[in-house]
Amino acid sequence: MRARRFAARAAHDRQFAGRCGRGGAAALQFVPHLMNLLALETSTDRLSLALCTQASEYAYDAVVGQRHAELILAEVEALLRQAGIAVRELHGIVYGEGPGAFTGLRIACGVAQGLALALGVPVLGVGTLEAVAEASGHARVVACIDARMGEVYHAAYEKGEGEWVAITLPGLCAPEALPLPEGGGWAGCGNGFAAYGDALRARLGERLAAVHADVYPQARAMLRLARPRFERGEGRPAAQAVPVYLRDKVALKISER
Repeated sequence: MRARRFAARAAHDRQFAGRCGRGGAAALQFVPHLMNLLALETSTDRLSLALCTQASEYAYDAVVGQRHAELILAEVEALLRQAGIAVRELHGIVYGEGPGAFTGLRIACGVAQGLALALGVPVLGVGTLEAVAEASGHARVVACIDARMGEVYHAAYEKGEGEWVAITLPGLCAPEALPLPEGGGWAGCGNGFAAYGDALRARLGERLAAVHADVYPQARAMLRLARPRFERGEGRPAAQAVPVYLRDKVALKISER
């Protein structure tokens, strides 16, 4: 009920039908330097939200277990109140596209898509592993997120000229099979190092300079990554918002345990 009211108010405020027409062309038209952006991240047991305006940035981060769907819209409304702007003043929606928990990814993607459709604004998905790298404070990062079932979602990134370069592409594997980046000075980041720390440390060996298992995909980091991409015109129509899954099952069979 709350979601319907929220979307209905946004649609009314924006006069969506009249402005966007059947093709939704207005969805990609906005002035970059005036962007108010909302970011939604629900791929882990945390609910991470961030809102940036012309004046400031506002954020909500909390461990919520499986209550993302219950809390997300109320907390978005709270951020808008803190910022003193109406939902109709948003210019784009950012969401954590994955990889991560199946249900969590669908929540962020679904809310982003619903709001963007109602408002007639573009969406932009940001990878959760890249967000871990951005949140880490390091320039060379092996990002690992606990994928359960004895596996991790992983990627290695290096910061170059303001942009992250994927040295090893996002994937799914057992900690013992983690692809090895070249050289040393890598920071191991993400809750994969909390779940499988010994195996990952043994696998990476001397390549590893530091471990920060408490780094998680932050909505604030996603905003930093998304803003220049919106400015380059990389926002997409709401209908194109999709999660990125790297696994096709959510639990082991009894025979596999």
